[in-house]
Amino acid sequence: MKIVVKLGGAAIEDKSTLQKCAHAVVELARDGHRVAVVHGGGGALTRTLKLLGKTSDFVNGLRITDRETRDVALMVLAGIVNKTLVAGISAAGYPAIGLSGGDGAVFRARKKKTEGYDLGYVGEISAVEPRWLEAIWNQGGIPVLSSVALGSDGEYYNINADQMAAACAVGVHADALIFLTDVAGVKDAEGEVIPWLNTKEVAALIAASVIGGGMLPKLEACSQALKKGVARVRILPASQAEALGQFYFSKLECGTEVLGA
Repeated sequence: MKIVVKLGGAAIEDKSTLQKCAHAVVELARDGHRVAVVHGGGGALTRTLKLLGKTSDFVNGLRITDRETRDVALMVLAGIVNKTLVAGISAAGYPAIGLSGGDGAVFRARKKKTEGYDLGYVGEISAVEPRWLEAIWNQGGIPVLSSVALGSDGEYYNINADQMAAACAVGVHADALIFLTDVAGVKDAEGEVIPWLNTKEVAALIAASVIGGGMLPKLEACSQALKKGVARVRILPASQAEALGQFYFSKLECGTEVLGA
């Protein structure tokens, strides 16, 4: 099977969680699956920007990104965060190849339009060229992708990592898309994790303001992946990454499975 795993930046920064996630990803690959990892790194980016005297503003979970912020995002996401994750997977015993969306034009971006706001150098994926990912898989590696991509104007765009993971899953015709996050799953109004959630229920929860912030682009990404042919989508806590290998074959007691309408 082809499986895309999205790993949140918080999991990469915590050494023990990174080790656990890396081992889980490697076990999937050793079981014969073709695994691609897409990662975030928002916390590391925010801290680096703060050191440079820049504040971060967000609209619906997306960072407003001027040119300087974009350049720092390139440095942090395609640099230290990507290479930290590559090192973690390599330490778990499997070759990992780090790429940004611009490398080989694996992902092409267009400027993301949001009503009432100019987000700057924030993009959305317009095209996926999977041959470089296939080449890495054919050579027995795991591609590790940072969430920046090139536009047709030659500029790099900051891409929400959840939405990039969904585009990756659609582009490679993945069987499953799994989000490893620093939260237990999608929560209802009482703060309880919802085990199963379909896309119609997602829209109702958003309308009722039960879901907001960073969960919005994540659930939008889940919905897009399901609409475009990805069979299974699940949000799992990174702290329980060992459940990754059982995801497709057994009922899990953790996280939230997102289902088509």
